Amino acid sequence: MSDLTYAAAGELLERYRQALVDGDGDAFVDLHAEHADVQANPFEAPLAGRNAIRRRLLDASVAAEQVEFVFERHWVVPPTVLTAWHGSFVDRQTRARVRLAGFATFEVAGDGRIDRARYWFNRAATPAGQEQGTDGRRSLV
Repeated sequence: MSDLTYAAAGELLERYRQALVDGDGDAFVDLHAEHADVQANPFEAPLAGRNAIRRRLLDASVAAEQVEFVFERHWVVPPTVLTAWHGSFVDRQTRARVRLAGFATFEVAGDGRIDRARYWFNRAATPAGQEQGTDGRRSLV
């Protein structure tokens, strides 16, 4: 998408955030090109295609609840969107609050869908019932 603008990228990221928080597999998958390549972790093989992406989201929705996700800021260098983000969820099994913070790149195809995505992040979990520090903050790393 050579005419990708900052505003169009912001709208794409908002639809992504809403689909992720809602666990809306149809909306989330529709944001991706038919043969999208998504590398959720730099140490894992990439997910190839919409079915793999849908399966990953389904697995995540079974394991997580109270999902929160925010794109902090984004930059656009057509056809790529670069973004810093953070999020959290409650692990359904352990009840731990898991916090994530990272960076992502999205290569956007001519039709406005994500063709290639890459993620880098830190993850930290706070066990259920653990008290916060005296300043009320918890570290993400």
